[in-house]
Amino acid sequence: MYAIEVTGEFVATHQLRLADGSVEPRHSHNWRVRVRVRSPRLDKLETVLDFHVLEAALADIIEPWQNRNLNDIPPFDQRVNPSAERVAQRIAALLAPRIVPPARIALVQVTEAPGCRAIYFPENSW
Repeated sequence: MYAIEVTGEFVATHQLRLADGSVEPRHSHNWRVRVRVRSPRLDKLETVLDFHVLEAALADIIEPWQNRNLNDIPPFDQRVNPSAERVAQRIAALLAPRIVPPARIALVQVTEAPGCRAIYFPENSW
Protein backbone atom coordinates (compact mmCIF):
# COMPACT_ATOMS: atom_id res chain seq x y z
CA MET A 1 0.00 0.00 0.00
CA TYR A 2 1.21 3.50 -0.87
CA ALA A 3 0.01 6.89 0.31
CA ILE A 4 0.60 10.57 -0.30
CA GLU A 5 -0.49 13.58 1.73
CA VAL A 6 -1.04 17.23 0.93
CA THR A 7 -2.05 20.11 3.15
CA GLY A 8 -3.97 23.31 2.69
CA GLU A 9 -5.23 26.14 4.84
CA PHE A 10 -8.04 28.66 4.85
CA VAL A 11 -9.40 31.24 7.27
CA ALA A 12 -13.13 31.20 7.93
CA THR A 13 -15.69 31.85 10.63
CA HIS A 14 -18.45 29.58 11.83
CA GLN A 15 -21.13 29.21 14.49
CA LEU A 16 -22.20 25.82 15.72
CA ARG A 17 -25.89 25.23 16.24
CA LEU A 18 -26.14 23.85 19.76
CA ALA A 19 -28.38 21.03 21.00
CA ASP A 20 -30.68 23.47 22.84
CA GLY A 21 -31.38 25.36 19.59
CA SER A 22 -29.10 28.30 20.34
CA VAL A 23 -26.11 29.28 18.25
CA GLU A 24 -22.65 29.84 19.64
CA PRO A 25 -20.96 33.19 18.96
CA ARG A 26 -19.41 33.50 15.53
CA HIS A 27 -15.67 33.00 15.68
CA SER A 28 -12.76 32.50 13.30
CA HIS A 29 -10.25 29.73 12.77
CA ASN A 30 -7.20 29.17 10.65
CA TRP A 31 -8.45 25.83 9.34
CA ARG A 32 -5.58 23.51 8.44
CA VAL A 33 -6.46 20.60 6.20
CA ARG A 34 -4.48 17.41 5.59
CA VAL A 35 -5.57 14.90 2.97
CA ARG A 36 -4.15 11.40 2.61
CA VAL A 37 -4.75 9.40 -0.56
CA ARG A 38 -3.74 5.75 -0.72
CA SER A 39 -3.45 3.12 -3.39
CA PRO A 40 -2.54 -0.57 -3.50
CA ARG A 41 -0.40 0.09 -6.58
CA LEU A 42 1.31 2.92 -8.41
CA ASP A 43 0.12 4.45 -11.67
CA LYS A 44 2.05 4.63 -14.97
CA LEU A 45 4.22 7.42 -13.55
CA GLU A 46 4.93 5.24 -10.50
CA THR A 47 2.99 7.57 -8.22
CA VAL A 48 -0.18 7.25 -6.18
CA LEU A 49 -1.33 10.51 -7.75
CA ASP A 50 0.56 13.59 -8.83
CA PHE A 51 1.03 15.81 -5.75
CA HIS A 52 0.25 18.93 -7.78
CA VAL A 53 -3.05 17.48 -9.02
CA LEU A 54 -4.11 16.68 -5.46
CA GLU A 55 -2.96 20.09 -4.16
CA ALA A 56 -4.90 21.87 -6.92
CA ALA A 57 -8.04 19.83 -6.25
CA LEU A 58 -7.88 20.62 -2.53
CA ALA A 59 -7.27 24.32 -3.26
CA ASP A 60 -10.31 24.40 -5.58
CA ILE A 61 -12.47 23.06 -2.76
CA ILE A 62 -11.30 25.29 0.09
CA GLU A 63 -10.65 28.53 -1.83
CA PRO A 64 -14.37 29.50 -1.97
CA TRP A 65 -14.45 29.21 1.84
CA GLN A 66 -11.56 31.65 2.34
CA ASN A 67 -12.55 34.61 4.54
CA ARG A 68 -16.18 33.50 4.57
CA ASN A 69 -18.67 32.42 7.21
CA LEU A 70 -19.16 28.68 6.71
CA ASN A 71 -22.75 29.05 7.96
CA ASP A 72 -23.49 30.96 4.73
CA ILE A 73 -22.20 28.19 2.44
CA PRO A 74 -24.18 25.06 1.50
CA PRO A 75 -24.57 22.56 3.05
CA PHE A 76 -23.62 24.38 6.26
CA ASP A 77 -26.14 27.17 5.68
CA GLN A 78 -29.09 25.17 7.06
CA ARG A 79 -28.76 21.43 7.06
CA VAL A 80 -25.26 20.60 8.31
CA ASN A 81 -23.57 21.99 11.41
CA PRO A 82 -20.18 23.45 10.38
CA SER A 83 -18.18 21.41 12.89
CA ALA A 84 -14.62 20.40 12.09
CA GLU A 85 -15.87 16.84 11.64
CA ARG A 86 -18.44 17.90 9.04
CA VAL A 87 -15.95 20.21 7.29
CA ALA A 88 -13.58 17.23 6.94
CA GLN A 89 -16.42 15.06 5.64
CA ARG A 90 -17.46 17.73 3.11
CA ILE A 91 -13.91 18.10 1.81
CA ALA A 92 -13.71 14.32 1.36
CA ALA A 93 -17.05 14.24 -0.50
CA LEU A 94 -16.00 17.02 -2.87
CA LEU A 95 -12.54 15.56 -3.40
CA ALA A 96 -13.50 11.90 -3.95
CA PRO A 97 -14.75 12.30 -7.55
CA ARG A 98 -11.37 13.79 -8.50
CA ILE A 99 -9.37 10.78 -7.33
CA VAL A 100 -8.59 8.21 -10.02
CA PRO A 101 -9.02 4.59 -8.86
CA PRO A 102 -7.47 2.49 -7.51
CA ALA A 103 -6.34 5.49 -5.44
CA ARG A 104 -8.83 6.66 -2.84
CA ILE A 105 -9.07 9.03 0.07
CA ALA A 106 -7.75 7.45 3.26
CA LEU A 107 -8.47 10.40 5.54
CA VAL A 108 -9.15 14.11 5.76
CA GLN A 109 -7.96 15.88 8.88
CA VAL A 110 -9.09 19.37 9.84
CA THR A 111 -7.37 21.33 12.58
CA GLU A 112 -9.33 24.26 14.03
CA ALA A 113 -6.74 25.25 16.61
CA PRO A 114 -3.46 23.80 17.87
CA GLY A 115 -4.16 20.41 19.37
CA CYS A 116 -7.79 20.33 18.15
CA ARG A 117 -8.22 18.00 15.17
CA ALA A 118 -11.11 16.19 13.57
CA ILE A 119 -10.37 13.26 11.29
CA TYR A 120 -12.79 11.82 8.76
CA PHE A 121 -12.21 8.32 7.37
CA PRO A 122 -14.41 7.65 4.33
CA GLU A 123 -16.12 4.26 4.28
CA ASN A 124 -13.82 1.49 3.10
CA SER A 125 -10.77 3.72 3.61
CA TRP A 126 -8.92 1.13 5.67
